[in-house]
Amino acid sequence: MFFVDTLEFEGLGNRSHLAGGSGAAVVVDPPRDIDQVIAAAARRGVRIAFVAETHVHNDYVSGGLELARVTGADYLVPAGAHVSFARTPMADGDTVRVDAGLTLRAIATPGHTPHHTSYVLTEDGRDVAAFTGGSLLIGSVGRPDLVEPRLTERLARAQHASAHRLADELDDAVPVLPTHGFGSFCSSSQATGDSSTIGRERRTNDALTKDADTFVAELLAGLDDVPAYYAHMGPANAAGPAPVDLTPPARADGEEIAARLAAGEWVVDLRSRVAFAEGHVAGSFNFEGRGKLATHLAWLIPWGKPVTLLAGTPGQIADAQRELARVGIDRPAAAATGDPAGWIRSGERLASFPRARFADLARLRGRGERVVVLDVRRGSERADGFVDGSHHIPLHELHRRIGEVPDGTVWVHCAGGMRAAIAASLLDAAGRDVVAVDDGFDAAVEAGLTLRADSTG
Repeated sequence: MFFVDTLEFEGLGNRSHLAGGSGAAVVVDPPRDIDQVIAAAARRGVRIAFVAETHVHNDYVSGGLELARVTGADYLVPAGAHVSFARTPMADGDTVRVDAGLTLRAIATPGHTPHHTSYVLTEDGRDVAAFTGGSLLIGSVGRPDLVEPRLTERLARAQHASAHRLADELDDAVPVLPTHGFGSFCSSSQATGDSSTIGRERRTNDALTKDADTFVAELLAGLDDVPAYYAHMGPANAAGPAPVDLTPPARADGEEIAARLAAGEWVVDLRSRVAFAEGHVAGSFNFEGRGKLATHLAWLIPWGKPVTLLAGTPGQIADAQRELARVGIDRPAAAATGDPAGWIRSGERLASFPRARFADLARLRGRGERVVVLDVRRGSERADGFVDGSHHIPLHELHRRIGEVPDGTVWVHCAGGMRAAIAASLLDAAGRDVVAVDDGFDAAVEAGLTLRADSTG
């Protein structure tokens, strides 16, 4: 009997898959921290015989090359991918024997990238799983705009054709096991559900229910912002990523933290937004360790800027270090844990700023007081409605556009509170008076604030 184990990486919205039989297995689209994959294979008691990439990834650093080196597995990479290392090229229709009775077959599914390849696991001649990478996702497809703007429409049409090819060649009962689509910005839209089959996608996925022209027009119209760090992922994966180093960073005291801030380095506080607002090192930034740390930090930080991490415990530092390594932010310059009072120099005080709800903002406006309201949601979110009179700078643009924020106390909000806290920390570090609105956006209406429903203002 075959098995498929799925490894979830919630912070990046991705999954990797370990599939095989009683003796050997294949890993599809592994993460950079390969120890988790090796542990999963050990629990199954199988040898990793193959490592397969569906494409050269744009959203994370792959551990495929290192995993193949460590385990001695064959490294399967789409034949059309331009890479700088030795691998086994997989062209459309190529097969490998994974274990007794188990075969892996390559199906060319261009669209997310020109060379994208899906893999179908077959047991005794019957297709039992489809690893679709960034092609056919759950209720969606992978983005076609991450390679080259001039190719976007062509790749969108290829996505439509690739989805139909998978649906035509595979039975309805075959599970669809994508890499992207669980919060990843590689997905063209939000995934609808946690699991699916070819049959379900045939009934519900726009790529399979709409004609090509309609599908492409809607897909291109709905594309969102691309995280800035994506520009670095593809080249790193094509060149062959270096092995990950998760050894603990050096400890920093208040003097060193102050020196790093003075040098223009980033000091990132991983604690909750509540704790950060109550007291933090002046000049530090708040990226909650339990949020989408890697996505938001990698999107905002000037690439290559040294990072010092602050957290309550060494375990929280280790978790953050692991997640950041997945997007190429390697080796924190230093770290500090424990009481924030120990992160500042003698005689200094922790900084703080207030938190509030939309109801507090409504009361303030009801008294006729004028404040600056800053919306840091993405443009696609704001287009669905925004607080009348608010200013708009998406979070990922705020660091370089802080000078555009009008004078006065800034009440900053997002859709739920986490991004507002990041933005508040950026503004606070820049010396602005700030109030972080820690509230769901639905509460703005409930509070009586006037909303506008167009994309201007």
